[in-house]
Amino acid sequence: VQLVESGGGLVQPGQSLRLSCAASGFFFSTYYMSWVRRAPGKGLEWVSGINSGGRTTQYADSVKGRFTISRDNAKNTLYLQMNSLKPEDTALYYCARDCSRATMTCNYRGQGTQVTVSS
Repeated sequence: VQLVESGGGLVQPGQSLRLSCAASGFFFSTYYMSWVRRAPGKGLEWVSGINSGGRTTQYADSVKGRFTISRDNAKNTLYLQMNSLKPEDTALYYCARDCSRATMTCNYRGQGTQVTVSS
């Protein structure tokens, strides 16, 4: 299993970013996928998830209405469109598979892409 995130960067509050995750080494189209993040000095936080077909999405309350998760199974790619970014969204963002929201652990994660929101 390989997950490679990209698209992070430094933006000002209110701006947008789109994260991508290239997946390989498994049948991407058959798995529920998630985005999780780790803010400085904090534990891992589940952000959003999407079912294998892309029709069902879920969001943490902290990002609902601002972030949109999507996937392109033909390209084995997961996306996270982040709008109206806030300083509290600053974190290392990971694409992940096989996550337990109860224990906030994931069997597979990428190396992460840094998102920094600051004026």
